[in-house]
Amino acid sequence: MLIKRILVLAPVLIVFLLLQSYFWVPTYEQQSKGNPERLTTFIQASIGDASILNPILSSDSASSEIENLVFEGLVDRDKDLSFRGRLARSWQEFEYVDFYIRQDISVPDRVPKNKKEWLHFFDHFQEKCQQMENQQKFEKCPQIKKVVWIPKKDFKVDKFQVKTDKVINLEVQAPPRIRLRLGSVDQFFFDRLEQVLDYDYFHYQAWSRFVHADQDLTSKELESVAKEILPPVSHNPVLIFHLRQGVKFHDGHKFDAGDVVFTYKSIMNPDNLSPRIADYKPIKEVKAVDKHTVKVVYKRLYSPALASWSIGILPEHLLNKEALKSEAKSKGQDPNDFTMRDSSFNRNPIGCGPFRFMEWESGEYISLTRFLNYWNGPANYKRCVIRIVPDLLTQEMEFYVGTLDSYSVQPHQVERLKKDERFQSFSGTSFGYTYIGYNMRRRPFKDKRVRQALSMALDIDQIIEYLLYGQGERITGPFVVQSDYYNQKIKPMPYDPDKSLELLRQAGWRKNDQGWLVKDGKRMQFTLITNTGNDIRKSVLAVVQDAWKRLGVDVRTDTLEWSVFIQERVNKLDFDAVVLGWVMGLEPDLYQIWHSSQTEPYGLNFVGFKNKEADRLICRIRREYDHEQQVEYCHRLHRIIAAEQPYTFLFVRRWTAVLDRKIVIKEVDEEGNVVYKKIRPTKTGDYRFYFNKWIKLPQSPEFALNG
Repeated sequence: MLIKRILVLAPVLIVFLLLQSYFWVPTYEQQSKGNPERLTTFIQASIGDASILNPILSSDSASSEIENLVFEGLVDRDKDLSFRGRLARSWQEFEYVDFYIRQDISVPDRVPKNKKEWLHFFDHFQEKCQQMENQQKFEKCPQIKKVVWIPKKDFKVDKFQVKTDKVINLEVQAPPRIRLRLGSVDQFFFDRLEQVLDYDYFHYQAWSRFVHADQDLTSKELESVAKEILPPVSHNPVLIFHLRQGVKFHDGHKFDAGDVVFTYKSIMNPDNLSPRIADYKPIKEVKAVDKHTVKVVYKRLYSPALASWSIGILPEHLLNKEALKSEAKSKGQDPNDFTMRDSSFNRNPIGCGPFRFMEWESGEYISLTRFLNYWNGPANYKRCVIRIVPDLLTQEMEFYVGTLDSYSVQPHQVERLKKDERFQSFSGTSFGYTYIGYNMRRRPFKDKRVRQALSMALDIDQIIEYLLYGQGERITGPFVVQSDYYNQKIKPMPYDPDKSLELLRQAGWRKNDQGWLVKDGKRMQFTLITNTGNDIRKSVLAVVQDAWKRLGVDVRTDTLEWSVFIQERVNKLDFDAVVLGWVMGLEPDLYQIWHSSQTEPYGLNFVGFKNKEADRLICRIRREYDHEQQVEYCHRLHRIIAAEQPYTFLFVRRWTAVLDRKIVIKEVDEEGNVVYKKIRPTKTGDYRFYFNKWIKLPQSPEFALNG
């Protein structure tokens, strides 16, 4: 009996010996013996280390989790998923629309032609719209706040790049145009305007006669150039953010509009290689109106505009040209080659979020401390420590003895730990999915039939049953499965090894005498990789390798430490195939992950997926404000990606997380009384939404004891 107890305790003793070697953490027992500091320190584990603590440069979840505590954006979503102000206390959203005045005689007399007629028309536009709305010809009447007549103007455009790779100079004689300020963004404004005019005004194609090139162009080339230089109509949505006053960065420097403009410019600076650039390309201008007001003007309709400003804001005074130049000189490096990616800021970040960065011991822990001057009041926890614990068994044991405060339950433990009265548990369906991504630049993945065949050779239902213990479901495409953007009509790839072999034969692959698939004398051979610290992905490697070997594929497997895996292999496109996962947001904007422009190193379309129709739909989704139409575009995009199989879409997991019952929400009511409440998840299952109000009590409160 004594031997059995020693065997049970041995792993825990090993854990403590390991802990003592680099980071001492008192247990719950030590808390009860007069160590209150442990009660005010939240300690969590991460299977992988962060790569770079800069919100405009990082692309991995380990870094993002810490950045969310250190940095703050202008907006985020509240518990009901509506947008709320953070560094911005409020905002306005409206739109400028422009159109050129037609100069042709074909326009009927009833349509305005000159400045006087157009201004008179818009003086009475609201009345006409109201009449049409009453006749149910309009769903809503667009509100015009201002009308501006812009006279004709001659200008030059030098070194214009034509799509056929010609570089030309242009002389442009722009006709007059009208600019309207609308009270809100109205993507259908010009359709409504044509209804009021009762004339097809905006499909005029003769704008090329106002553009003169210094080289001969075909009529098609000239039309294309004219459409770009003189767009017949244009939408320019505008966001005006009113910033909170008195907000400070962790070093005491005041936050203002200059920091917002600087963050935008840093994202757009090509030297920084920001993976976020696609979210901000639709912007025409970001301007500081004054110290506490920022105006953002977009080049075109862009429905995810507001959501993109949840990005953490950087401190200009620490990362501007002068600061980087000074840092480069202090390090003995050439300032001309020194970029934000080289700055020590990325390992010592300063934001204006609820927690200040304190220390980063690579591969061991990252330590944060609460920011007492946080604009929304200091967090209850004094410290937050993220420890790097790649081994899940070690995480589990440390959670049991109290050296970790939370634990992401593995599928086989769900039922047992949900019933454990010592803990409170939270569960839900993940916003994201796990997949196998194929590097489509490499043989054999260039051929769609090969990708489809590899998917058909996998029994994914068995993977879910035996590796996830049923804690997951099939997924067929790139959208959040709980959303209406996800196309439920698309069937998963069937498990059909015979059909798989038939597709491979059609692609020219035949089995040799040894049973290996061969084409042009070369064996189908590649390496499937993933990161360490994720037992599910590691198990997927083994199952997939076995299935593909039975098919005749010579597949090798490898696991790499997280930062090496991301920085050296994924970011640099140095891989054959990967097992990875995406954590998704609510927005259906997939530009960064799936658009063909994002296939360069450090881009998120690292598998190299390129499809013209997919690109077109991705751009339409970004410009669409009508929800039903947006859903239709998403369903079509889903169908294309599912057919092309750049990924083998595996599953979306159900997650379960557990905390000690002593962790509660602490609030102070209007009369100054301390009130403790249960932790409740939001609609999306986000149980950490009120993390800044969490605290741990010496013993469970009555409501926790009663469940």
